[in-house]
Amino acid sequence: MPHKRNPVGAENLCGLARLVRSHAGAALENVALWHERDISHSSVERVILPDSTILVDYMLNRLTGILDGLLVYPDAMRANLDKMRGLVFSQAVLLALTRAGMSRDAAYAAVQRNAMKVWEGSAGFRDLLASDPEVSAALSGADLDAAFDASLTLRHVERDLLSRIRE
Repeated sequence: MPHKRNPVGAENLCGLARLVRSHAGAALENVALWHERDISHSSVERVILPDSTILVDYMLNRLTGILDGLLVYPDAMRANLDKMRGLVFSQAVLLALTRAGMSRDAAYAAVQRNAMKVWEGSAGFRDLLASDPEVSAALSGADLDAAFDASLTLRHVERDLLSRIRE
């Protein structure tokens, strides 16, 4: 995709991860007969152990280079999220509704009903949910605000990274 900035490295890592995972399958097949150690075990291990360690070392070095050159555009990220008009919080709303006692099926239907209105060009997702009688009977305005709080999603992101993104 020409509009992306050099995705080849990341795509390469995804492919190599498949190879490393396939080595795990070969190693698991050795487990069943550990007590009978024979040459079939060692032949597999002679290939997968050095190949996996060398490959993972290469992958980590490549990933380090990718991350060192990573450019983050917070304004563009915010603009893309804003285009969704709150839909990225649909899962959090669904969970809040179920925690409030609504059945999962009813909560899913309520969230989806309002999400479809957003796609049709109606109001923002939070406003639609607040005006939905079924949702407002289950969640207060504060509960909705909490579901639309991105810090919940980002709570495990390191603080120094967050401060760089916000700048």
